[in-house]
Amino acid sequence: MAIEVFWASGSPFSWRVLLALEVKRLPYESHLLQFSKGDLATPAFVAMNPRKRVPVLRDGDDVVYESVAILGYLDRKYPEPPLFGRTAGEAGRIWRLVCEELAYFDEPAEAYILPLYGNRAEEEAAAVRAAVPVVQAELARLEVALGPNDWLAGDRISAADLTAFPMIKGLERASTKPQAGAFDLGLLPLPERYPALARWVARIEALPGYDRTYPPHWRAR
Repeated sequence: MAIEVFWASGSPFSWRVLLALEVKRLPYESHLLQFSKGDLATPAFVAMNPRKRVPVLRDGDDVVYESVAILGYLDRKYPEPPLFGRTAGEAGRIWRLVCEELAYFDEPAEAYILPLYGNRAEEEAAAVRAAVPVVQAELARLEVALGPNDWLAGDRISAADLTAFPMIKGLERASTKPQAGAFDLGLLPLPERYPALARWVARIEALPGYDRTYPPHWRAR
């Protein structure tokens, strides 16, 4: 039975899992859900994830939700290529970067991204402005972590890269929205502001199968 992944276009958490499946070259059946149609509230979906959120991965009798938990599941069941390293040192470094992403970057990034996506940035201007310096500090940290390196945690792509990348792309897209001009995030143009990050983004975008992971509704705009 094929791996099934239930996801939504534009969800950075879904994107992490799609990228992991492509990096591991695993065949999967894609179920693209839509928030606007209530797909995440159907009895069948709630039975898999009572929190009514994507992504969800179903692999035979195993059902896993929460994006990083799914990455851990995939790495344990399908260990090549490894997402969490081969040695204790590598695992510690990767997990530290992943934990930093979850603890310090996801929330402020979404505080900037979501109001701009929803054309609510003027109404939520105080919250967006409060997020900007926090996001900038995390972007600077990632720029330093990359430096001359190809990947965040070593000489190969890892869960650290897959966890951070979708948020960077979300920030990039949000920064092109008309209301973004009122907030000085200073992200664009990425190659000038954050050259190491820009090279890293291009490296991920060149991965085999990347196009299959790209949010389909982003292509239409």
